Amino acid sequence: MLWLLLLQVWASCLWLGHGEVVESFANTCNEFFYQKMPATNGLLPENPAWICQTFKNQPFYATLYDKKERIPVYSAYIYQFDTSKRVTPLWMVEPQLIRDNLPKDMETEATLRETYSVTQDDISESQAVYQDYLKLKDLDRGHLNPASHHDTQDGRDATFTLTNIVPQNTALNNGEWNVYEQKTMPKKSKDCQTTYAIVGAVPGNSYISNGRVNVPSHIWSGACCKTKQNTVIAWGAIAENNQNKIRVLKLGALEDKLAELYKRGPVSLFHVDCPRT
Repeated sequence: MLWLLLLQVWASCLWLGHGEVVESFANTCNEFFYQKMPATNGLLPENPAWICQTFKNQPFYATLYDKKERIPVYSAYIYQFDTSKRVTPLWMVEPQLIRDNLPKDMETEATLRETYSVTQDDISESQAVYQDYLKLKDLDRGHLNPASHHDTQDGRDATFTLTNIVPQNTALNNGEWNVYEQKTMPKKSKDCQTTYAIVGAVPGNSYISNGRVNVPSHIWSGACCKTKQNTVIAWGAIAENNQNKIRVLKLGALEDKLAELYKRGPVSLFHVDCPRT
């Protein structure tokens, strides 16, 4: 009986520790990367968190989060474009950035405070919060993984977590970046079987909310897919986060530019099968 009790305690501990803030994407949430090969090289920040973005007990995408700058490095997802009218849900946060025994599903700050006895200071210490994005000037809450790239309401709702958001230039967010999301991506991926996308942000030199949340210097996007003809195609895009201009480029050129900007070594966003030129 003693061994059975110990086994139950051990299993309970494993369950409490099993979360959607994971040790890496090597074996968890790797389905959101082409050939299940997560993007890591040249991108890891000083204080990273690997988040399997889970809503209603279902993972929808993977986010590498920079806990020091309180912005995502990138969000990786399977592109499923949808033109349905967007219904904006309440903004959510990642419970397991606070404590690993909190729910794996993203939750609102109010739910965490009222249901799980988590203080607002606990939430604010671990990540960006709704208050950080109030009173912005010429900046928006910019999705990396956009709601329109999901074809279910749950998938769209799951993008409304602040671990998928950066302070993005308003003109860019509503202008050329929106054109890329709504027109360029559908056009480039029209012959794809499954399109794998990674959208990220390069930390900049300015902050919002009294230095709490970094304002990126650049927003970028990469994509790779196998076509219906069984060829593999890839592309990228990058924009400075202070003007309404975007550059669409080859995947290799994007990786070279990101290596220059991040200064963390050579960058590899996708499996070697994805063409760089």
